[in-house]
Amino acid sequence: MKEKDCFARVIIDISHESVDRMFTYKVPEHLRDVISVGQCVSVPFGRGNTRRQAYVTQLGDTTDIDPAKLKEIEGIEEGEMPALARSIGLAWWMKNRYGSTMITALKTVLPVKKKMKDVIYREVSLAVSEQEAELLRREAFLKGQSGKVRLFSALSQGAGISFSYLTGQLAVSAQTITSLEKKGILKIESYQSFRNPIRFREKEPEKKQLTPAQQEIVEDYLKRFDAGERTPALLHGITGSGKTEVYMEIIEGMLRRGRQVIVLIPEIALTYQTVRRFYRRFGDVISILNSRLSAGEKYDQLRRVEQGQVQIMIGPRSALFTPFENLGLILIDEEHETSYKSDQMPRYHAKEVAQYLCSVTGAGLFLGSATPSLDSYYKAKNKEYLLYTLKERIGEAHLPGVQIADLRKELAEGNFSMFSRPLSEAMADRLARKEQIMLFLNRRGIAGFVSCKSCGEVLKCPHCDVSLSDHKDRMICHYCGYETPKVKRCPACDSPYIYGFKAGTQQIEEAVQKMFPAARVLRMDADTTRKKEDYDKILAAFTAQEADILIGTQMIVKGHDFPMVTLVGILAADLSLFASDFTAPERTFQLLTQAVGRAGRAEREGEAIIQTYQPEHFAIQRAAQQDYEGFYEEEIADREMMGFPPVVHLLCVLMTGEDEEKLIAFAGWLFQGLAEVYEKPQRPQVLGPAPASIGKIKDRYRQVVYVKSPDMQVLIRAKDLLEMKVEKVKKAAEGFSLLFDFDPISGY
Repeated sequence: MKEKDCFARVIIDISHESVDRMFTYKVPEHLRDVISVGQCVSVPFGRGNTRRQAYVTQLGDTTDIDPAKLKEIEGIEEGEMPALARSIGLAWWMKNRYGSTMITALKTVLPVKKKMKDVIYREVSLAVSEQEAELLRREAFLKGQSGKVRLFSALSQGAGISFSYLTGQLAVSAQTITSLEKKGILKIESYQSFRNPIRFREKEPEKKQLTPAQQEIVEDYLKRFDAGERTPALLHGITGSGKTEVYMEIIEGMLRRGRQVIVLIPEIALTYQTVRRFYRRFGDVISILNSRLSAGEKYDQLRRVEQGQVQIMIGPRSALFTPFENLGLILIDEEHETSYKSDQMPRYHAKEVAQYLCSVTGAGLFLGSATPSLDSYYKAKNKEYLLYTLKERIGEAHLPGVQIADLRKELAEGNFSMFSRPLSEAMADRLARKEQIMLFLNRRGIAGFVSCKSCGEVLKCPHCDVSLSDHKDRMICHYCGYETPKVKRCPACDSPYIYGFKAGTQQIEEAVQKMFPAARVLRMDADTTRKKEDYDKILAAFTAQEADILIGTQMIVKGHDFPMVTLVGILAADLSLFASDFTAPERTFQLLTQAVGRAGRAEREGEAIIQTYQPEHFAIQRAAQQDYEGFYEEEIADREMMGFPPVVHLLCVLMTGEDEEKLIAFAGWLFQGLAEVYEKPQRPQVLGPAPASIGKIKDRYRQVVYVKSPDMQVLIRAKDLLEMKVEKVKKAAEGFSLLFDFDPISGY
């Protein structure tokens, strides 16, 4: 390309809609042999030629623009990680699919942005015979050179020793070592050493024997994979049914086929047990990526991937973007979890991005859960996914017995404590038997609703079947804008006890220690897991039975396996039930089912006690029965009647601005006539605008509009039309921002 001009199209590193497009630059001759797609470069940008970073998206020797008018790339940014060509394509797809700037999407898909300094391991060994070394040690002893005595004594066995160990633990000066190297007495060899966040060293001697049901799933999936079938698969297995063993067997099959695997888990808190089990099976070919790793650890894991040392990457949502060259499988455990949906732009869902990645890499997508999302199960029922099931627990373990404690009855009988009498008695029994207890506080949706503590009544929207949100002196539905004045007495029973739940894990810990002073208690929440190693320490301590009771929120009920836990107490089961969004019953059922499933996972029988003000609600009843099919049938019927996902797709548009009246007017103008753009059969339903659940944040008012359609492409087109409408009135739209969220999993 030297004899021809060379041009690069780049994305400028500015997250603003006005520069959300590709710009063309000339590539100077001295960079033509070294520049490549994906590299980070510096360019002069704007009227003042401000130096900016940019990512190269295309290279070529022709352009439609007059070369005389083009600026030149200034240089390649040192210390920046290259963006792989596949990552650029993925970022472009995410920008168009979810509505964000290209640079924001690109930064999302780059697991590591900056290069870090390599860690070099230096090893010192003898360059002379052991006999000569012994003579030198004696000579040093006679001269009183204690450092040399320690050095030659340590090296006397002939094995190499770390340079840092010699200078640190043995206090031998670096000058002493280097001077002996120059004399030919010692040799120093340097190796690149990767920062490895995995610290397990034990390995399981043999893998577990699969049950016939597990083996059938593994064989069928791998057979379909070898035949070229890439239909996504969903494994619905009850808690304790051995889903992880199925995962590992399929992964081993992928490794035998020379393919690499990404395993997504929903929480950093799950990393400890998951990685431990995978390390025992697969050893050093696994690694992890998550937000708790240092920049150096993240960088080194990507280097290990480049060098082929890592074949299995485990982590939450961001691990999805591991740049494997020969990806064979993306496996998403606990696929129902809301943490797979990004809460920042672009608001992507890991399942959707994974399916797109699989389509461009030829990989397979495998999902698993004891409580699949309605979306995934709906697709499985409609033959869009393969459906595998595991209906029994492994070995001698059985599903726990479940008791529902009616807190209305407890209150009427004078029990005002956090614990029902059945739970208090069961806790005393387990402590006496030296068995372990988990207490789960369901805090999801805590700010959303108000309920009556006497009869359990919850104020709900008459049009949308979701709870009304509390706004000082009024209550609002955030799906249709319905409003009603705030009440001071229960409309069902006239009780004055109508208010929100106010309790946290710390208060529960204090109550437990007051009730059982001798009990050893651990608490796992945001306050006790501030450092990246805190999760592992708490879980390791509880696994080692150094505590009798573990108290926590959602992070303790997801995927953990503690053989000595025979009692799970679920406090405030209804908090998530009446959060102000249509997914509340689904989330409640999933949380309760997962929590119940932590009990009795080994030979000992388990029990779970659900405390609730709504014992008759179908989500609580079905969770107590561990009846997913029954819950699905009831909930999908409600979704069909109300027109909510997955039956109908939903686009939420959140608009913010500093002037409330102008924001409302802007929102009205923006959506005016949107539905009429479409032919009648495709015409979407537009609901709103209405105030968001939090009407103002940081002095910016918030309005939401929902657009409904059975066809996702109609909503994507609506998003495109809205973006174009705003683009045409740039000046009038200044000060307003738009956020698009497809099929939202929580209310706004």
